[in-house]
Amino acid sequence: MIVTVYLTFVALGALCVGLEVASRRAPSPQAAPPAVANPAFCRFQRVFLRGYLLALWADWLQGPYLYKLYRHYSFLESQIAILYVCGLASCVLFAPVAGWLPQVLGRRRTCLIFCLSYSACCVTKLSRDYLVLVLGRVLGGLSTSLLTSAFEAWYVHRHADVHDFPKEWIPGTFSKAAAWNHALAVGAGLAANLCAEWLGLGPVAPFLLAVPALAACGWVVLTDWGREEELEGGEGPSLPRPSPPARPRFWRACLDGLRCLLSDRRVLLLGGVQALFESVLYIFVFLWTPVLDPHGPPLGIVFSCLMAASLAGSTLFRLATSAPYRLQPGHLLCLAVLLAFFSFFMLTFSTAPGQPRPRESLLAFLLLELACGLYFPAVSFLQGRVIPVERRAGVLAWFRLPLHLLACMGLLALHGEVSGTGGGEAGGGTRHMFAGCAGMMLAALLAVVSLFTLGRNDVDLRLEGTRGEGEI
Repeated sequence: MIVTVYLTFVALGALCVGLEVASRRAPSPQAAPPAVANPAFCRFQRVFLRGYLLALWADWLQGPYLYKLYRHYSFLESQIAILYVCGLASCVLFAPVAGWLPQVLGRRRTCLIFCLSYSACCVTKLSRDYLVLVLGRVLGGLSTSLLTSAFEAWYVHRHADVHDFPKEWIPGTFSKAAAWNHALAVGAGLAANLCAEWLGLGPVAPFLLAVPALAACGWVVLTDWGREEELEGGEGPSLPRPSPPARPRFWRACLDGLRCLLSDRRVLLLGGVQALFESVLYIFVFLWTPVLDPHGPPLGIVFSCLMAASLAGSTLFRLATSAPYRLQPGHLLCLAVLLAFFSFFMLTFSTAPGQPRPRESLLAFLLLELACGLYFPAVSFLQGRVIPVERRAGVLAWFRLPLHLLACMGLLALHGEVSGTGGGEAGGGTRHMFAGCAGMMLAALLAVVSLFTLGRNDVDLRLEGTRGEGEI
């Protein structure tokens, strides 16, 4: 299994390079984010990316060995499932807080709170006390909510409201961040494997390695971002003093988002696809380690393989939507959901009690990550077309609610099966969960078909330059 994992990593690396070369040579019908030569903008962009990429690096370092750490502390699979549920539930609870804090405390201060809370989350991993680990999961949920909101809020505010740069330049910055994000994920798996296995420091080592990265991120936010604000006069005009209307604005946005969901069937179907697809990803994050770890692969390298497969899917999306092929995002969204369904279908057989097939399970996980690489840019494109910009935050909040609830229900169901059977990877709970995930993917596929049957002639769901060339 060890040799298989390393050969897989080499093959995926070669595939990613080949797809990247091909996608760069192929012209795209989409307007690419402009390469801006403005010195002031380039300096500002570097300042932002320096802090944001450090935060992403610290986040990815915690991915490969979380489950392994809890097993190292001799917790049962049912207890570990509860820990994961605590993390997901805290994401739901802290989502409104993450949107409210930047308005009250300031965007830069909220980013500093992220660094402190995530560092505390990592330090709790040193304890074997279950309640301390639960507290760590709650802090992790808060930190994840802040990572997905506070950093972007600081950048967009400084970009548009303070520097008055053209809004068309914003996607260029986040395209750079997305490109680096995949590379950081692959590198984080290698770094985590180096610390935990090659150096023999154990599964807690990657979490401790994340603390200096978070400290460096906090230093950049405190110094570089602070100097950036001093040059232009602080947090800017949209943040005067703390005021009570901040919270009502968030709930008003949620109500507007609910009206948008109920008034546009396209939005409702797209939200259903997102809730079904992404909820099973949370279950996958929990299950991949107990499925593969008993067979002795280096988990950090496996994690890098998974992230490289996701990178290959993302690059394949760019290549498939380029001028020579002109596939629509709707086509690729269907393909992503179909691949995910096939992956979970494979896993129901490769994890059968008494006759596990780890190589087939690894292949299924790689196909699922390839599907994720296709899914996220496709669903992002469609969200930009069917959800009004001013209502997007509220609509996405309603998408996340069923997403997290479905994931929590799935993990609690697995907890019940494991507790009832004494299973683990040898029991039937994992196999039944994969079968349930396959059923959810089948429902997502039906929602995708309904969406594009409804919008067969809807030009909003097409790439520019390919309208009128047949049905989606």
